[in-house]
Amino acid sequence: MELRAAVEAYLAELRLERGYSVHTVRGYGHDLAELVGFAEGLGERDTAALDLETLRDWLWRGAQAGLAASTLGRRVSSARTFTAWLARRGLVEPDPGLRLRTPRAGRRLPRVLTRAQMDGILESLHARAADGDPLAVRDVAVIELLYASALRVSELVGLDLDDVDRTARTLRVLGKGAKERVVPFGAPAAAALEDYLARARPALRTAASSPALLLGARGARLGTRSVYELVARELHELPGTGPSGPHSLRHTAATHLLDGGADLRIVQELLGHASLATTQLYTHVSTERLRESYRLAHPRA
Repeated sequence: MELRAAVEAYLAELRLERGYSVHTVRGYGHDLAELVGFAEGLGERDTAALDLETLRDWLWRGAQAGLAASTLGRRVSSARTFTAWLARRGLVEPDPGLRLRTPRAGRRLPRVLTRAQMDGILESLHARAADGDPLAVRDVAVIELLYASALRVSELVGLDLDDVDRTARTLRVLGKGAKERVVPFGAPAAAALEDYLARARPALRTAASSPALLLGARGARLGTRSVYELVARELHELPGTGPSGPHSLRHTAATHLLDGGADLRIVQELLGHASLATTQLYTHVSTERLRESYRLAHPRA
């Protein structure tokens, strides 16, 4: 179902069946119109494409625009009630609003790890995988690929074996709106992937295994929840605020690319953003990091 049509049906139900006041319905309508406009800018026009990542990016965009915490909180409420309505009608699965949280006051930027923090995470994972435990070896490949190619978690777990070009070191990724793109990965991720394919995947594979690249403990395709739990565990002890899920590694990769001088449009292509404006979120992160480094380091800051 088209998002705009779903919003109209939802607002009509609030007004006609639940008896909400004109003022309340107008408030919901304003918030949801903003959400639909943002989603359409990403190429998402159907309810099935609405996911947690889109909702979070929409809130971050509002925070970047200077919206008050109370306004962001109202947006969260509007989005959660709408996605719950969609879920009850089978228009989204699962309900993406269940994991949406109201941003804390003052938290305006997505979480970005330093290069030293990323190095520490990867060194720790490699150490745990040294004895060849299949799950530990797989976890190294998961984190290396998320960071190397700035993947969404859904894109990562959706990879099949034939989506990997091991010679060219590229991945064929199916992104939002069923848009396909090819993204590169570097030598460390390539080494982790080769190790996983040689030592871990054969041990995890069962007769019922699909052609999925990454497998779970029982041989089925690795699930998004498992990846969330892995990343949250690795980020738990690190200083910093913000979400601790796989999307933080996507933010981190994009920011490190821009810090290293990558062109914004190249980063847009890597991330699979339909709009350059969405990619520009990361320039704010880089600018903020530069400002903080300047404040701490310059004697006349």
